[in-house]
Amino acid sequence: MELKNTKLFFPILIASGALLVFLMRAFMNDYILIIVNFVGINIILAVSLNLTNGFTGLFSLGHPGFMAVGGYVAAILIFPAARKEMLLPELPRWLAMQQWPLLPALILGGLCAALIALIIGFPVLRLKGHYLAVATLGFLIIVRVLITNMEKYTRGPLGLNGLPSLTNLWWVFLWVVITIYVSWKIKHASLGRSMLAIRENAMAAECLGIALAKTRITAFVIGAFFAGVAGGLWAHLVTAITPTSFSILMAFSLVVMVVIGGTGSITGAALAAILLTLVVEILRPLEEFLGAYGISEIIIAIGLLAILIFRPRGLFGSSEPSFLVKRKKTPQGSEAGI
Repeated sequence: MELKNTKLFFPILIASGALLVFLMRAFMNDYILIIVNFVGINIILAVSLNLTNGFTGLFSLGHPGFMAVGGYVAAILIFPAARKEMLLPELPRWLAMQQWPLLPALILGGLCAALIALIIGFPVLRLKGHYLAVATLGFLIIVRVLITNMEKYTRGPLGLNGLPSLTNLWWVFLWVVITIYVSWKIKHASLGRSMLAIRENAMAAECLGIALAKTRITAFVIGAFFAGVAGGLWAHLVTAITPTSFSILMAFSLVVMVVIGGTGSITGAALAAILLTLVVEILRPLEEFLGAYGISEIIIAIGLLAILIFRPRGLFGSSEPSFLVKRKKTPQGSEAGI
């Protein structure tokens, strides 16, 4: 499978998205804009998780842990210095005086998450299947416990509230574009093909000279970076952050997005993130009205079972829509592609 001419396509797509953002900010109310922001953040999370779970075939449940790292780093750096003296009196002086703008704080939060992914990646990514899932789930629990006990920096279970409301649709749109663009470039480069080869048959890929550990850790680290950025955006959208914000349920929800969209499909992950986020938000008023909480989870679970039974490779499998890629014809006339 080869890329079609994206030199013109991506600028047109970005310009169209920017126009849509402008119109939504001009005509939509604040409630709708918040939902759209959550949709964008979930797109970042699903597409970045797809780098690990979809491209390389690993099964990680640790994405909310990287979100927590990035979210807390960004929150502490952005939090007004005057309020730090009141809420975090034991914070080191050099850190208490910091008050960063949103962009550098998001980048540093993402880099901290990526660094932790690099450190834990070497031992954890030696595992496979459900062993890896349990290990990354353990990482998520460890992060939550550490945040809860680091009261000097995080206020423990109370969390940080009253954060500046800095996240808006433009910031979310920017990072959605960056996440999708980077993932797209990786997928259609030699690195992405190495990842997909590892997913299909790790032993055969190693025999072809592909460095398994290096490739897996690269995917893990890049995905963690974008998860950290998404955590910072999320924290400054809801203007609060606590250890319980990053739950095991969130980890499974992100995996469901990747599975429904198709493991390895960037378009599928993005569309599944949009669909599942909207389903939850649309059904929320109905749950409150009927007092029957959990309807959205039941519907999503039924949808996931249907996908696994009737389309086990997800909506798009590992491929992208035909208007984005072109496929070579084999000598027998069949289509060749990823």
